[in-house]
Amino acid sequence: MGTPEFAVPSLQAVVKSGHEVVLVVTQPDKPAGRGLKLKPPPVKVIAQQMGLPVFQPEKLNVPDSLQVIANAKPDVLVVVAYGRILKEECLAIPPKGCINVHPSLLPKYRGPAPIQHAILNGDEVTGVTTMFMDAGMDTGDIILQREVPIAPEDTAGTLSEKLSVVAADLLVETLKLVEEGKAPRIPQDHSKATYAPFLPPEIAHLKFDQPAKHLRNLIRALNPDPGAFAFFRGKRVKFWRAEVVEGQPTEQPGTIVAVDKNRLLIATGEGLLMPTELQTEGKRSLSVSEWLKGTQPQVGERFS
Repeated sequence: MGTPEFAVPSLQAVVKSGHEVVLVVTQPDKPAGRGLKLKPPPVKVIAQQMGLPVFQPEKLNVPDSLQVIANAKPDVLVVVAYGRILKEECLAIPPKGCINVHPSLLPKYRGPAPIQHAILNGDEVTGVTTMFMDAGMDTGDIILQREVPIAPEDTAGTLSEKLSVVAADLLVETLKLVEEGKAPRIPQDHSKATYAPFLPPEIAHLKFDQPAKHLRNLIRALNPDPGAFAFFRGKRVKFWRAEVVEGQPTEQPGTIVAVDKNRLLIATGEGLLMPTELQTEGKRSLSVSEWLKGTQPQVGERFS
């Protein structure tokens, strides 16, 4: 069971390792693009290319959907970023249990957005956890964990790609242990649990009275979706990448304090933000030197 690009390497690894995939459950096709044409989820595309049966229920935890899954007679049910909660009736179907692959080192960052929160909080290490699912939100017994370093330049997109590869390897190792009856069950320390909810849409609008370091982490966490932004000369400008420059500006936050053909420095609540990739609405993403050449901002102008 999985939906986005993150789940694709896991599906491919399970098939390659020789396990029989009796059914792939993924979310329904959704409208996308300017024409709002129905677009299949990445997992469906790959599953069909491999000739696997695909099931896309509008509602999962209803008798008809549960019967389809039960009729497939899975020994184990694997969940990788499916995007919906499985109720106890679904969890009870496979005799060897349900396994979830979660991109954090549980019990840290339970919930739907662990990658974004790890970057936003400036963590230097995250990882992947496989666990036996229970009725709670990422509260089940841990099977295996593997650490993954977070590089300073990592965005939510690049880190997701790294974790998806590690997740695929860890899942194959986990399934081998489950098949052999050797999978450990390590209870989580619930007192150390933290929660990683979806980031609210309003957080994407940069507030320059915040420290530059926080703004940089926010820009990384929102790349590639939905993208952090501010307004300049009345137009929305997305910030895709940025660096921090030490210093304590006296100018009002958001004010351009220095500019040349290759560099733009913006005052913040603490330090200076130096964007390196920008995108004005209606235009393509540009390196800061290209953006500066086309926009020609002046010292004293402000991002709001």
